[in-house]
Amino acid sequence: MYKLIILIPGPETLPDFHDHWPNFLHQVEQLPGLQREATSHIHHVLFGSVGFEMVHELFFNSMEAMQQALASPQGKQAASTLHQMTHGQVSLLLADHREDDMVNIRKFTDLANPTHGS
Repeated sequence: MYKLIILIPGPETLPDFHDHWPNFLHQVEQLPGLQREATSHIHHVLFGSVGFEMVHELFFNSMEAMQQALASPQGKQAASTLHQMTHGQVSLLLADHREDDMVNIRKFTDLANPTHGS
C-alpha cells in the first residue's frame, strides 16, 4: 500500500484554513483509487520541533494507483485547492506503507520463541 502524507502547518500560519478544509476533503474523496484516508491533529510534541499541526494521509493500493489519482482531473483540482488554502506552505510525502497488528506479530514471536508467553 502507498500513501500520500500531507503535513499542514498550524492555524497561526493559515488562519482561514479550516474554512476551506471541508471543500478540500470533498475533492480528495473523489480521487479514483483512493482506499482510505486518515487525519491526525498533533496534540503534543514529545521531542524536537515540528512545523506542522495536522497530518492527512491518503492510501492507495499501489504507487501506480496513487500517481494516476494525483494526475487525474480530481487530483489536479484537489492539489490546486490545497495550494490555495495553504498558500504553498504544505509538505507532501509519498510513502510505501506497511502495517501489522499485534496479534499477528505475537503469533510469529511465539513461533520463534516457544517459551515466550509461558
